[in-house]
Amino acid sequence: MNYKETLDYIHSLGNFSLPAGLERINRVLNALGNPQNNFKAIHIAGTNGKGSVCAMVSSVFKNAGYKTGSFISPFIIDFRERIQINGEFISEEDLVSCAGLVKNTNIKLTEFEFITAMAFLYFAEQKIDILVCETGLGGRLDATNTLENLACTVITKIALDHTVILGDTIEKITEEKCGILRDCTTITTPYQPQKALDVIKNKAKELIIPNLSALEILENNTYIYKGEKFELSLRGDYQIENSLVAIETVRNSGFEIPYNIIYKGLKNTFFPARLEVFSKRPLLLLDGAHNEDGAIVLAKELEKLKEMPVAIIGMMKDKNVDGVLKTVLKHCKSAVAVEVKNNPRSLPAEELSVMANKYCPTEIAGSLDEALKKTKNQDTVIFGSLYLASDIRKKLI
Repeated sequence: MNYKETLDYIHSLGNFSLPAGLERINRVLNALGNPQNNFKAIHIAGTNGKGSVCAMVSSVFKNAGYKTGSFISPFIIDFRERIQINGEFISEEDLVSCAGLVKNTNIKLTEFEFITAMAFLYFAEQKIDILVCETGLGGRLDATNTLENLACTVITKIALDHTVILGDTIEKITEEKCGILRDCTTITTPYQPQKALDVIKNKAKELIIPNLSALEILENNTYIYKGEKFELSLRGDYQIENSLVAIETVRNSGFEIPYNIIYKGLKNTFFPARLEVFSKRPLLLLDGAHNEDGAIVLAKELEKLKEMPVAIIGMMKDKNVDGVLKTVLKHCKSAVAVEVKNNPRSLPAEELSVMANKYCPTEIAGSLDEALKKTKNQDTVIFGSLYLASDIRKKLI
């Protein structure tokens, strides 16, 4: 198979085509020689923030000179973004090669299981020093929960999301996320909901929580933590929370990385579609906010603006659409609703428009190009889905 044929095959597998469980992925990994055991790993679960923490921790290890693998989900720029070493995407040739080896095991897998096996095989072949790995969904039954050689585990902020699959309460969702915990140290955020924190404390063998009494926030995402100054490249007050988790993750991973390298790694972190600014005048802001917690974070940033922007919105039908729209659109003067094409989960623009119109005047666009044309030369914020962010970002760069 060539690269396109390989991607078509992977996408044809479906993420919910088979019952959840680790039996299939374990069989495949065993057939491949258990590549996941060939490197140390930092395993990150959570509802919000795990992508940012993954990016920050990866940047620190890269700046420290370690050959650092990153496995993220979903992608924004390119499918190959999901599998990186020192910020470089897996090549098309290596992806095709690894995919072929996984396919040749002749064991039926879901799409995410297949990608996970392919990634672990690639990282082993490339002899990485450390893998920073996000879970795909949940934790307990997630395909990444086959990692055994763990430096530490991380639980970022828990919120209600994917409730049909993970459970309809904070406690149930946290139980699923905590399925990744092992005998190693666990790091979590100090901003965790108390109900989630109670579950984590009960599950973790050794728990590290950043000390907020040692935090002094200065300005522009610059702060002092435990007597040391840090600066962040990523926008948003919430990134301070994520960076504290990243700092404690690095310092409790068993790797000796000095302050100046941590400082440099945090300052140099890049992560697309997280309050990403493409233009300042007029403002063009892209954010992946798609649940209530993410919406609150975005709303806080919009509150800082002198004038209300217009919004381009596209959302998945299985999200709390009204909750997200209600939180963000009160800070927008108008909106343009679009459908995320080629995604069966996407909410039709007509339905989204009706819901959004309760909070600000909303019109419909038949395409992303039309939406961008409607908002041209105006301060604009784009949000609602990482799938939307991925599609529209290609048109902005």
